[in-house]
Amino acid sequence: MAHIFLLIFIFLSSLISKSQINEVDSLILILDKELGKKEAYTQKHEEKIKLLKDALKESSSIEVRYTWQSKLYQAYQPFICDSAIRYLEKNLQLGRELQKPEYYYESGILLAHLLSSSGMYKEAVDILDTIPKKKLSPDLSVMLISTYDHIYGELAFYSRSPLLKKEYNIIAQTYKDQLFKTLDPTSDLYLSMKETRLRDEGLIDSALTINDQRWVSTSDDKSNYALIAFHRSLDYHEKNEPYLRKKFLLLAAIHDVRSAIKDNASMTLLANIFYKEGEVKRAYNYIRHSMDDANFFNAKLRNVQVSEIQPIIDRAYHLKNEQQKGELRFFLIVSIVLFVFSILSLWIIYLQKRKLMKTHKNVQQINQQLKYLNQDLQDVNNRLKQVNSTLAESNHVKEEYIGLFLSICSTYIDKLEDMRRMVSKEIKNGRVAQLLTFAKSGDFIDSELNDFYNNFDQTFLHLYPNFVEEFNELLKPEERIELKPGESLNTELRIFALIRLGINDSSKIAGLLRYSVNTIYNYRAKIKNKAIVPRDDFEKLVSHINSLTK
Repeated sequence: MAHIFLLIFIFLSSLISKSQINEVDSLILILDKELGKKEAYTQKHEEKIKLLKDALKESSSIEVRYTWQSKLYQAYQPFICDSAIRYLEKNLQLGRELQKPEYYYESGILLAHLLSSSGMYKEAVDILDTIPKKKLSPDLSVMLISTYDHIYGELAFYSRSPLLKKEYNIIAQTYKDQLFKTLDPTSDLYLSMKETRLRDEGLIDSALTINDQRWVSTSDDKSNYALIAFHRSLDYHEKNEPYLRKKFLLLAAIHDVRSAIKDNASMTLLANIFYKEGEVKRAYNYIRHSMDDANFFNAKLRNVQVSEIQPIIDRAYHLKNEQQKGELRFFLIVSIVLFVFSILSLWIIYLQKRKLMKTHKNVQQINQQLKYLNQDLQDVNNRLKQVNSTLAESNHVKEEYIGLFLSICSTYIDKLEDMRRMVSKEIKNGRVAQLLTFAKSGDFIDSELNDFYNNFDQTFLHLYPNFVEEFNELLKPEERIELKPGESLNTELRIFALIRLGINDSSKIAGLLRYSVNTIYNYRAKIKNKAIVPRDDFEKLVSHINSLTK
């Protein structure tokens, strides 16, 4: 069971990790897209400032001018440091002119805070030291203490002397303690300070809990959105969750770009992160934007902060560019070599193809010739087959009729012997008159002729058993021959039976069948007139009845 829970945990963790990666990738795309519209956002903010300046020009009283100059300071404070300082200095002057200490004190505290953010810590402290602390309202007192805390916190952070760092931290901590006693625990400043203290003490989960309260109360249309997102990224950095750190840095950077905030740190940190991850091109792009923002904001401290990492990324970017150029040169040379090789290969293939086409053409011609020769050979074989069949059939017919001939000869020898004996006997007995009467009678010849016909019919039908049926198929239905009972063949069939055996001469047929030539001719013509096939083809078709070569 424990293994199953472990597998489920690993699976869910992988899904969450993949979801985080996809979310970060989407935010990177959004940031890159917003950076493309950076000039438009800057122009929009400048138009807002122009409207404030127009309102300032039209102001009728010093107090109204103070209000519009305060708004111009707020517009310039994250945009252009010099301009923000200038309008605070103007408000200091107006405070003196109006003899309203609260205007002077407020402007002085804001100016000190802005100067410290620009790295002018001594000037900031000098201004604050001139402000009478006991005469301040509670709100201004909080602003004063918060500004002191900010100045000494910055000094401690950027100081390179361990002793000074420790001393500045002690002073800053003193002001923080005063703020914790003074501030409303639900205020964003209180929560921000508490989150920072918990993070510095290593209580990251508690710091994130405080940030959750701040995160819920803000939205991307509020000015503190980017700052809260930035603090959240610091918490996740300490908790060693790089994807979440990157996510909230990206959210802060996107808000800074959209709000035209030039005084920012998120873009520089992102550049450093991508540089360490090996995405030098993106890191170079982000650090260039950071330097552009720092130059635009025109505060030396911001330039120094960006300058610490910019040369490293620039050097890596140019080195990578040189490597890529070297790789491109190498690939270009390889591509040229491959191109030349491809051209040569194509030329060789073309030549080989031409040879193959020529060979193929020759082979086709040879195949065509072989086809014709095979056809001729097949025709010769067919003719030989027909000749062989004809010879086989002729040999078979010859064998049958030689047997018939020998049988008839033997029979007639026997009959001649019987007749010789009968004649000899009759002569001995003196019956010559009876012999003369017998000799004059035609009964003997008729009997022998009938025997001849019978023997011929049986032998022929033995060779061609379907002769009568196939012969009738060549005649018109109403003209087909019907044999009488006891008949095997009749005179017409015998004439064409002899033609089937290859005896085409009417005189020979007449001699064999004991008819006149005219009678045979008339029979042949009469039968041809009854045929369903052309007259000239009739006897040729008859010669193939029951043929082995049909």
